[in-house]
Amino acid sequence: MFYQGERLALFIDGSNLYAAAKSLGFDIDYKLLRQEFMRRGKLLRAFYYTALLENDEYSPIRPLVDWLHYNGFSMVTKPAKEYTDSQGRRKVKGNMDIELTVNAMELAPHVDHIVIFSGDGDFRPLVESLQRQGVRVSVVSTIRSQPPMIADELRRQCDNFIELQELKDVIGRPPREPREDSPREMAEQD
Repeated sequence: MFYQGERLALFIDGSNLYAAAKSLGFDIDYKLLRQEFMRRGKLLRAFYYTALLENDEYSPIRPLVDWLHYNGFSMVTKPAKEYTDSQGRRKVKGNMDIELTVNAMELAPHVDHIVIFSGDGDFRPLVESLQRQGVRVSVVSTIRSQPPMIADELRRQCDNFIELQELKDVIGRPPREPREDSPREMAEQD
């Protein structure tokens, strides 16, 4: 699936990858993830996309964001929108699809292979456009959760589908006990 020396870029939809890994019962070790893809090719960039609650004095995701920023990941964040649903539950919404798409389109002329860590079917037109530009596209998600975390149309469009469960021994670690409801767990995708 990967060719030695090909120029790679990773595009990680943070909330989508978090939900997929959680559904499979493990957490992602981002240091191992970066090392694995450096081994697979010439890693030019690793982008991580997430919405942040700006008004909280402590955000459970802030330590991860800071660690990623200091350890070779290009962080793309924006303020999350907070609202209350019809049942009175506090919800957080922060879709990063446009930011990921724009960055992938900008980087396409400089890479051979893009790896998207998301199962969101909204990325199918992006994958199709990247392929027309001569870029190979792999998608990392899972069909082994109930329901599957990858949209069928995205899986059919990409050049390679990488089952997240099969990366568990390479990039995974046991899940940590949650201290409180994380905004990530409550985040909704458009």
